[in-house]
Amino acid sequence: MVAKMSSPLGSPTLAATTTAFRNRLPTQFRRVLPLYIAAVVIFVFLFNLTLFRSSISSTSFAPSYPKEIAVPKPVRADFPKKIWQTWKVNPLAFEPRDLNTAKTWVNLNPEYRYEVLTDSNDMYYVEYHFGPEGFNRPDIVEFYRSVKAAIVKADLLRYLVMYAEGGLYADIDVEDMKPLSKFIPERYDHKDIDLVIGVEIDEPDWKNHPILGPKSRSFCQWTFMSKPQQPVMMRLIEQIMTWLNGVAKEQDVPLADVKLDFDQIISGTGPSAFTNAIIADMNDRIDDPNQKVDWDTFHDMSESKVVSGVLVLTVEAFAAGQGHSDSGNHNARAALVKHHYHASNWPSRHPRFKHPAYGEVENCNWKDECVNKWDKDVAAFEKLSEAEQKKIIAEKEKERKEKEDKEKKEKEEKERKTKEEEAAKKKKEEEDRRLKEEEAARKKEEADKAAAEKELQKARAPETVNEKPKP
Repeated sequence: MVAKMSSPLGSPTLAATTTAFRNRLPTQFRRVLPLYIAAVVIFVFLFNLTLFRSSISSTSFAPSYPKEIAVPKPVRADFPKKIWQTWKVNPLAFEPRDLNTAKTWVNLNPEYRYEVLTDSNDMYYVEYHFGPEGFNRPDIVEFYRSVKAAIVKADLLRYLVMYAEGGLYADIDVEDMKPLSKFIPERYDHKDIDLVIGVEIDEPDWKNHPILGPKSRSFCQWTFMSKPQQPVMMRLIEQIMTWLNGVAKEQDVPLADVKLDFDQIISGTGPSAFTNAIIADMNDRIDDPNQKVDWDTFHDMSESKVVSGVLVLTVEAFAAGQGHSDSGNHNARAALVKHHYHASNWPSRHPRFKHPAYGEVENCNWKDECVNKWDKDVAAFEKLSEAEQKKIIAEKEKERKEKEDKEKKEKEEKERKTKEEEAAKKKKEEEDRRLKEEEAARKKEEADKAAAEKELQKARAPETVNEKPKP
């Protein structure tokens, strides 16, 4: 008993067996054996832990991710739901007339984003989109920075915005009359259309006129739609850069000091430049070399048509009520917008050709009889002597001054009558309101008096409630 208790293994036989086993193993192996055993235990533990985690991940506790992440396409099939305008100030500082016009776009298209680029943030926009981290066109950025003519920058900026982001552009004085969902007729598939434009001037009979000719056939660029990164927009931007740099070279001045007249603006950056670029792009996209797109394709259109991915709307769509080009009026079913022209004062800085005696032929507004008379008078004027020319100029100047004075008086008289009518209307409204208030006060006084008399009669009446007759 004492021997058993003194043995650390508790049994002489077990101790002997252990001693024999230990004597068979090398000493170094016996020393590292515990480490091997520990390593095996740790491995088994980690293996079981991995199996446990795998079973958890196979359940719905963890989300599953696709092997490939879908990246948005740079150019999508539909038009971006974005409305763009440009102006001197941001919408919070708009005058009432501009604010009311701008609201039409927002109210009729609540699902669209609306943004105004201003004289304060336009340069940042161009730098951001066309700088090194954008389209990497430092030439465009520097060109835009160098140009100082406001109308040139306004034209150029709309093309830059439409190329960078696309959407709808409209001048600040253009009122929206119908939702943008109506701008593309239902019979067309948006996937087949890259640009939506409308006819502005359709007077091809005057295409050979020395002044009116270049402006006689054009698309409207005060309102149009574009998908982003359309080649025609970049074509237009680069053509403007080439043209204006050429003008600066001819005038031997920096871009900032270039002088441009009305017709140069129209043909260089405005509707004529816009039209020529689009028609050239249409022809580039036609596979058949025997086919050619020219203005005859769009003359006297009775309904819209798609040509080379461009939806061309009739003149009523964006340019109704002009008084020419068979543009109808804004009550026409096809009319989509209304141009108020109150922001179109740039011609004062880039004047039209004005004959010293007969003024501007544009005042005829494309009326055949008026234009023909202007041409005839100008031709006759050139054949006169200098003294006769001066006499006619003096006579016409007198007529013009008398006409201006008459129009000024008529305008003042009209304004005076309008003010008097407004004052009379206001006075009548105030009188009606006063009478209404007096009538209401009289009725209230009568009602209060009747209620008081009723209460007094009630107080004087014998108290008969719950009284029993005396025996």
